[in-house]
Amino acid sequence: MEQISIERKKLLSNDLWIIVLISFIVLGILVIFGSELSQFTSDQSVNIVLRVLVMGIIQFGVAGLGITIVSILRKDSFLNHGLNKKNLLPALLLSLGCCIPALIYQLCVEDVQKWVPFISVRTTAEVLSSGFPWNVIGILITAICWGFFESFNYVVIYDKISELFPSKYKYLDWGALICAVMCILIHGAVGVTPDAIIQMLVIMFVIYGMLIVRKITGSAWGCILIFFVYWNAL
Repeated sequence: MEQISIERKKLLSNDLWIIVLISFIVLGILVIFGSELSQFTSDQSVNIVLRVLVMGIIQFGVAGLGITIVSILRKDSFLNHGLNKKNLLPALLLSLGCCIPALIYQLCVEDVQKWVPFISVRTTAEVLSSGFPWNVIGILITAICWGFFESFNYVVIYDKISELFPSKYKYLDWGALICAVMCILIHGAVGVTPDAIIQMLVIMFVIYGMLIVRKITGSAWGCILIFFVYWNAL
């Protein structure tokens, strides 16, 4: 394993703390003003794009603002985190393969609806039924906040944790494991019953698997693809 300097370790630790603190600050704001925000986003007298934009800003604050600030502070381009054409097709296909156990689980418990990207986002159905250009603008905001930044947030956090705590094993990675655990905690998918435990494990497999694919292929596009075509889509 490649050794990193003490200075680099401190830098990575500081980056992770910045990301975590910003996410928790936004989550705190969401908890405090959750009722008001829920009423606002459900108020159909307000233009749908404005409501999607407000929700999108909150979503970006939780998963996106931290990595953006760190990227600016460190002058570290997003392109350095797997946004390249390297092994693109294997990355896409292998990442989609990581969704198979979760899809099988959903089919078994009959928890599959008509496939529509981002349909689980509360405003998507209304966005799709609104007229042009509001539907296009609304879906674009949704895709950026819930598609790109939510997935890429995991990628950047994973890259930093994995560099800070490197693993000598190909398929065992601390960064991927921590991100997978982080995902189930954020989404409240911690299982205590047998059924809930299975659900928790397949969700963890999606996140852990896509990040291992990112590690092996060097491409982050597979992670982003999952959040466009699977996550929030069924």
